[in-house]
Amino acid sequence: MPHERTAAFAPGRVNLIGEHTDYNQGLALPFAIAEGVLVRGETLPARAGGEARVEAYAGDLGERDEFRLADPPPARGWRAFVRGVAAELCRAGYPLTGARLAISADVPAGAGLSSSAALEVALCLALLDLGTGGRADGEGDRRELARLCSRVENEWVGARTGLLDQLASLYGAADAALRIDFRTLEIDRVPLRLGGWRLVVLDSGQRHAHASSGYNQRRAECARACELLGISSLREAHADAIARLPEPLERRARHVLEENRRVDEAVAALRSDDLAAVGALLNASHASLRDLYEASTPEVEATVERLLAAGAAGARLVGGGFGGSVLGLFAPGVAPPAGSRHVRPGPGAHVLED
Repeated sequence: MPHERTAAFAPGRVNLIGEHTDYNQGLALPFAIAEGVLVRGETLPARAGGEARVEAYAGDLGERDEFRLADPPPARGWRAFVRGVAAELCRAGYPLTGARLAISADVPAGAGLSSSAALEVALCLALLDLGTGGRADGEGDRRELARLCSRVENEWVGARTGLLDQLASLYGAADAALRIDFRTLEIDRVPLRLGGWRLVVLDSGQRHAHASSGYNQRRAECARACELLGISSLREAHADAIARLPEPLERRARHVLEENRRVDEAVAALRSDDLAAVGALLNASHASLRDLYEASTPEVEATVERLLAAGAAGARLVGGGFGGSVLGLFAPGVAPPAGSRHVRPGPGAHVLED
């Protein structure tokens, strides 16, 4: 049954390892975090003539929006996410109702912690709960919602993202990372037993946005590499073949192949509780993102050095790069630098019970 009021929470994520692999049908190892986006909603009666509308309020920004539910016009910023989610849910055939939505967040925007996906997912769950009473608890339902949210980001926001952020937010679990195979969308939980170790993120202070950064260019470079190799994705590429690609395509493809291998090496290390090996893999991943994928910046490099100077066993940029946050892994008894945010794997997106 539809609900007159609802509240839906979707977490941000930290990608332990496996960056820029999702849109190349590769492997990644993210986990959901405690911080995220909360959307509170209530049904909004239709206006005269039966027109259903959505009113949205972004409390952190003090901004409002209002639009027709069935056919919202394009917008920019946070409004593009709200309108895009409503429109895509309607196009997918979900029987939505008019709604008044209030959005709040404790995950920082532009810090590489996937605030965008958290917003999309929380909006989806809130609108579905108001419109149908459906909570998208089935595995297939959640995969379809991840695809829908990715369409919002691709077509409404203008960022050519993959499915990593949305799947991590939807499938997150306490004390576990998720090994995601983006060729099959198979998701396996991997125990993330930190013991006395700590994972932290430190903001570089440089905001990033996929739609305006080098993210879309990197994705286009990977697509061009596939065209030259005659394959559908870099998951099918072999080292001897990519060695013949022109620069910078060879370096982009080499990063993807090596990063896929690092994901499975990290899974093996976690299963044997070898956190020191995970730290070494974080360092190797960052070097590849910096030198082969060229997704780092001076601000990010300075942040990596701060973490390593404080004694981190490993540190790397997280998210799409070109700014945002850096992940650091610290052994027991080693203190992270000031300003670090402690992160632990937590549960995935859900509708809050009354």
